[in-house]
Amino acid sequence: MTFKLNHNVPFWIQDDAVFFITICCQKRHVNTLATPEIASKIKEGLMYRQHIQQLWIIYALVMPDHFHAILGFGRNYEMKQVIMSWKRYLTKYAGINWQKDFFDHRIRSDESLSEKIEYIRRNPVRQNLVIRPEDWQYAWSGDDLQF
Repeated sequence: MTFKLNHNVPFWIQDDAVFFITICCQKRHVNTLATPEIASKIKEGLMYRQHIQQLWIIYALVMPDHFHAILGFGRNYEMKQVIMSWKRYLTKYAGINWQKDFFDHRIRSDESLSEKIEYIRRNPVRQNLVIRPEDWQYAWSGDDLQF
């Protein structure tokens, strides 16, 4: 039995809603993403989509085999379409083989937002990749991602 995630944002959700997103590589436990070249392409793709107002970035972090972000989506763009387009771009230009879908969770409070950002920031520490979150070079706040 296969379970399919919907990813449709209900009409009653405010336009300024933000989501905790996780996207995994097809091959787990292999460093596919956390290299300067690939992380740069990930960042460029995010910057472009922010520039054209498909999404806005609050926080994003690249791990070796997955990606976490806190994102909002433009009024005229569906979350699923934006993520799928971004994944296709990275597959074509960075050779990333993603898993078919992604995980999303709507952030419902400032407290939850702070908790999710801290969870993401500490991910490289929990994986013993760095001692302190600020030592991980593949993390960006939305303010870092401007043209």
